[in-house]
This record gives sequence, C-alpha cells and structure tokens, in this order.
Amino acid sequence: MSFKIDTSGLDKLKGNMEKLSGHSEVKLVDLLDSEFMSKCSSYSSFEELVDDSGYKVESAEDFTAIPDGEWDAFISKSTSYSTWEEMQKGAVANYAKKQLFQGL
Repeated sequence: MSFKIDTSGLDKLKGNMEKLSGHSEVKLVDLLDSEFMSKCSSYSSFEELVDDSGYKVESAEDFTAIPDGEWDAFISKSTSYSTWEEMQKGAVANYAKKQLFQGL
C-alpha cells in the first residue's frame, strides 16, 4: 500500500513564517484592525475608540501627547485590556497569528 501526503499546507506555513521573521514595520491601524477591535471592545475601529476618548487626535504627536495614565484608564474602561501596552501586545500577537495562517 502506498499513499502520498500533501505537504502544501506545511510549505505555505513555512513561507508565512519566513515572511514574519525579521524586522518589519506595521501601522497601528493595521494592528488594531476592525476584527481585533470588535473582539476586545464595542468599537469597530481604532479611530472610533480614539474619537470616543475625548482627546483631539489629528496627528501622531497628538496621540503621544495623551497622558499615559489617563489613556491606560480609558483603555481599561473601554476594552478587555487593562493597559495600552497589553492591548498593543495583544494586537501584535493577533496580527502575527493572522499572517502565519494566511492562505491556509
């Protein structure tokens, strides 16, 4: 008896892993996409979350000017995460998982 094992899924997984290895930049809005935001909050986008925060954010500088403690409190109240750092780590893990299993 002989049979052939289809390893195309493993090859795709290996290729996806290679793409993930190394250094790459990902925009915050790509990490905090609608799927992620919907899972951890009642918001469908990061923009909605920021708009609801009460802070006027029109640039990266505006965003970084938000006091850390106040932003952490807002994230804790508005999402399933306790802090902004936790939320970012969750978003990175979610993004990596999606990229790893893309096309499988």
